[in-house]
Amino acid sequence: MEQLNPDVVDAAQGVWTRLILFLETLLIPTRLYQLLAVAGLVVVSWAGGRIGSRLLTEWLRTRDNWPKWRLRLGLLINRRMSLICFALLAWIVVLVMREVTWPSRSQLIALAATIATAWLGIFFLARIIANPLMRRVVTWGAWIWVTLHLTGLTGSVAGFLDSLALSIGDLRLSALTVLKALVVTGLMISGARSLSRTIAGRLAMNEDISPTMRVLTAKLLQVVLFSLAVIVGLKAVGFDLTGLAVFSGAVGVGLGFGLQKVVSNLVSGVIILLDKSVKPGDVISLGDTFGWIEELGARYVSVVTRDGKEYLIPNEDLVTGQVVNWSHSNDLVRLDLNFGASYGDDPHEVSRLAIEAAMTVGRVLRDRKPVCWVTGFGDSSVDYVLRFWIADASTGLTNVRGQVFLALWDAFKQAGVSIPFPQREVRVMNDEIAISTEKRGESPVKSSGDD
Repeated sequence: MEQLNPDVVDAAQGVWTRLILFLETLLIPTRLYQLLAVAGLVVVSWAGGRIGSRLLTEWLRTRDNWPKWRLRLGLLINRRMSLICFALLAWIVVLVMREVTWPSRSQLIALAATIATAWLGIFFLARIIANPLMRRVVTWGAWIWVTLHLTGLTGSVAGFLDSLALSIGDLRLSALTVLKALVVTGLMISGARSLSRTIAGRLAMNEDISPTMRVLTAKLLQVVLFSLAVIVGLKAVGFDLTGLAVFSGAVGVGLGFGLQKVVSNLVSGVIILLDKSVKPGDVISLGDTFGWIEELGARYVSVVTRDGKEYLIPNEDLVTGQVVNWSHSNDLVRLDLNFGASYGDDPHEVSRLAIEAAMTVGRVLRDRKPVCWVTGFGDSSVDYVLRFWIADASTGLTNVRGQVFLALWDAFKQAGVSIPFPQREVRVMNDEIAISTEKRGESPVKSSGDD
């Protein structure tokens, strides 16, 4: 059987010895009543926390006009009501006992109160971490470290973790180093995320910067902050990053060949942000997709259509393909409607009625007056085109066309203008002609155009 590392055995024995010594100090006869007092405070705090939580919940439900951050704070307090009650009662007992007796007779209660207060502080401070998993890991790690620190077990536990090491050449990787790296890097990444969100929110409110530059600045800021967070976090715990240079270069070349499309989309996203060809809020048409840009991502552009569908279009398609941007330089869009009127109606009157009907629709612009032109003489009608302008293409094109068509229908119906449609007249011949026709193998039914 393989023998254990002597350093690991010695470190484990040190932790065990320190733990036994701490437990023996708790079992001193002069401290047994303090243990009973702490146990009693736990029971009373649990009961008081249940009652206080119920009362706080009912009170928060009546706070209709409160901002969301206050309600969230109330919910956080509600979740740790028992721990809050324990910390308050323990400190009250400690203060009272220090006034009437020696401080040493309340030392254990004070230790329990200090640990509970530290746990509460960690719980509320960890709320700044947005990621739930990261927040839970940091919270539990901080709780364990604070408990070990206050009980005097930090040094022995740290020595034991440091003895659990793996040596690869000149690199020595211990469990303690890995834990420090995870904690420090996690805190740095959380801080970088909070800082980038704050700066991005400030940039979003700055009207002097174009939307594309806001997005580009926010994305570059995120990349820089997260990169610095990882580098500083690893450097802070003693990692030598110079050895990773060659490895990262090889990995970069491999990723470049294997992820050509991903890299192409990332570069295309930067190009889109720089040349300002599209920006959030623009109305675009790409193939059969018509909608407005909701968000510019690092890999794709989010386009929301009128029916609520959200299309994630790769950035490369916007750079290399043909895109119709209805609001690139301005929001003005011209729409054409084709219709026909009877030859018996005056074309001048039909054009006037069409223009007046279009201007009755609210979305049609008044400062750019609609026009109506004759485009040809068809088989059964005089063909017209009605052209008008709108400034809100993001609210839809089909609906405004439908409103103008309805206005034309009402105006033409009131003025007596007829809208012709193709008709076919069929004649049935008499019986004798039909019989003779059938003998010749011809059809007895002919259209009027064959007469």
